[in-house]
Amino acid sequence: MNIKDYNAFCKTLPHATHVVQWGDADVWKVGGKVFAIARWNDEAGQLFATFKCSELSYDMLKEMPGCRPAPYLASRGMKWIQRTGPETLDDGALQDYIRESYRLVALGLPKKVQKELGLDVSPSKD
Repeated sequence: MNIKDYNAFCKTLPHATHVVQWGDADVWKVGGKVFAIARWNDEAGQLFATFKCSELSYDMLKEMPGCRPAPYLASRGMKWIQRTGPETLDDGALQDYIRESYRLVALGLPKKVQKELGLDVSPSKD
């Protein structure tokens, strides 16, 4: 997945908004809260994508090839993973995790904001 594909995918999520911040990171938010961060890493020739996940997913992914605890976020106790390569998560799996990150972040929004945005943040059907 390249940065163009990443942005195109995130754009499909309801009420997702895009900003470029923290240097040149493409940051996606719902209700003003971040659910995905990515930038192209020229040195690695890969998209580095960061997303929020469940505690179980975090514990599983943090030790897997091509994944690591997200710099800055994980060091502050947050359950965020950064995919640095496709060894463990192919593009489809990355999209699934970004979609779940969106849901987790939307679930944490105030109920009033969820209602105003018309968000369905019911539990995942998986």
